[in-house]
Amino acid sequence: MLEHLTKETFKEKVFNFEENKEWKFEGDTPCIIDFYADWCQPCKIVAPILEELQDEYGNKLVIYKIDTEAEQELAGMFGIQSIPSLLFIPVNEQPQIAMGALPKDTFKQAISDVLKVEN
Repeated sequence: MLEHLTKETFKEKVFNFEENKEWKFEGDTPCIIDFYADWCQPCKIVAPILEELQDEYGNKLVIYKIDTEAEQELAGMFGIQSIPSLLFIPVNEQPQIAMGALPKDTFKQAISDVLKVEN
């Protein structure tokens, strides 16, 4: 089961935007954040793929989910206009965003290229 982030848990685990003006990742494991909504069909297609990826990569990667309906401030911070939007966050680099329901192979490529994580 993937962890759902609220504004408070986001600040603890990903980025404390109230203390830092510049991007500073709070975690020590690369992560992906899935910005989704319950009513979104493409989001429902991506959800099981993300669950599989979390199982496959184990503790080398963390996948979080943010409900854009419940956490509008977080969605707004990243300029989320369409969902699903996926934020790939390497440990010591700037995050990169991808939009749309990506196939599993594309996720694996991004995990390798952006997050530098191999399965």
